[in-house]
Amino acid sequence: MAKVTGAVDKIDYAELDAILAKYAGKQGVLIPVMQDVQNLYNYLPKAALEYVSEKLGIPLAEIYGVVTFYSLFHLNPRGKYISRCCQGTACHVRGGASILNALEAQLGIKPGETTMDGRFTLETVACLGACGLAPVMQIDEDTHGRMTPEKVAKVLAEYN
Repeated sequence: MAKVTGAVDKIDYAELDAILAKYAGKQGVLIPVMQDVQNLYNYLPKAALEYVSEKLGIPLAEIYGVVTFYSLFHLNPRGKYISRCCQGTACHVRGGASILNALEAQLGIKPGETTMDGRFTLETVACLGACGLAPVMQIDEDTHGRMTPEKVAKVLAEYN
């Protein structure tokens, strides 16, 4: 599988208008609007940002400044499932690099990329807070501990 390089989503302007209507007349709504837009598309499409910019009267550069500052916002398409591989100290000592290598091999992508089928996005994190189960990987909110490279394919197969 390869990286998704340029997914083109149809922008549902009625949905965007509904999001904007929810915040009409309120101040300081950019972050909650961006969160709602990201929840709608699973990332922030450029066309949606341009539309919000126009409707809120906020310069596009200012919107980009906000969404690139906060790590919770994503400007590239993301997979249905977010796979996180811990690279913290406990996981590193117990073979976290081999888990990451197995994930890369199974998915055919590097951290920060999304599979061509849009199924998985791979991320590395500094700590998942499950050091006693190291090495650890997480898919969405499901934490998988005491991982081995051999277990990676089985775990991934659980997510269709």
